[in-house]
Amino acid sequence: MSTPNGLFLEYLLSLKRPDVEELADLCLFRPLAFLLVKAIYRTPLTPNHLSVISMFLGVGSGLVLSLAGPAGAWAGAVLLFFAVVVDCSDGQLARLKHNGTHMGRVVDGVVDYVVGLAVYLGLGLGFLPVVLPGLKGWLILAAAGASNMIHSAFFDYYRIRYLAYVQGLRSAQIDDRNAFRREYVELGRRGGQELKRKFIRIYLGYTAFQIKVSRDPMTLGSVDPEAFRKANRFTMRLWTFLGSSTQAVFLIVMLVLGRLDLYFWGMIVVLNTVMIALFLAQSALDFRVKSAAAAAASK
Repeated sequence: MSTPNGLFLEYLLSLKRPDVEELADLCLFRPLAFLLVKAIYRTPLTPNHLSVISMFLGVGSGLVLSLAGPAGAWAGAVLLFFAVVVDCSDGQLARLKHNGTHMGRVVDGVVDYVVGLAVYLGLGLGFLPVVLPGLKGWLILAAAGASNMIHSAFFDYYRIRYLAYVQGLRSAQIDDRNAFRREYVELGRRGGQELKRKFIRIYLGYTAFQIKVSRDPMTLGSVDPEAFRKANRFTMRLWTFLGSSTQAVFLIVMLVLGRLDLYFWGMIVVLNTVMIALFLAQSALDFRVKSAAAAAASK
């Protein structure tokens, strides 16, 4: 029988690093996901199975929102909440069982976008005719959806970069992309598995977008991992507030309160302003870190 200390240690092992986890995940979704992982640990369920279950819950949320409109806000919010819990559990199960795969990460990413699309379509079909009819409503919804995607892309990139530098794997994302490119070419040579190839193409396009918009594809030069961690830990914590789980909490709360207008305003105005400010602060910080590393190397 596991002791409380043993369970807590196991929970920590199921995380990435606490300093790159969203507070919404650390305080809410991850603990609940860990309970789910413990419940199904000895079953044949795999991380990919959990990803698919999360997708069905998220798509179900979108369907409820589209069919019931504001009357189904609570039900849609509950389904979305559990979709995020299960989405968190797939990575935790993979880390505890050591059975994660590159393809699993791609599936997880695709599922996130499928759920996001379903929920936003649900909002458009079920809520806009009531709260914001006409073309204006769809344009605002599209702006909120695009903002959601861009926020998540920036956060994912800087999280990957932080982990790469702190763990001494400066070219981790680039090496990862090259491995996927090789697998994509090999699958094309052998023929078949077109669905897998499409997933890989989506992943390659997404990571290329991350690198392009963030300007700095892990090219700060030789940086001491501990120095990088100390310089970036506070900024990294701020980036986590743009993560997908935090944005899901924001949407869930606004659905329950019946204030979709505040959700749109927060996504388009407030969080975009935060993102731009963080990007400028990160660029200035990167310049200082790079300059300090160059000065140290010249001594």
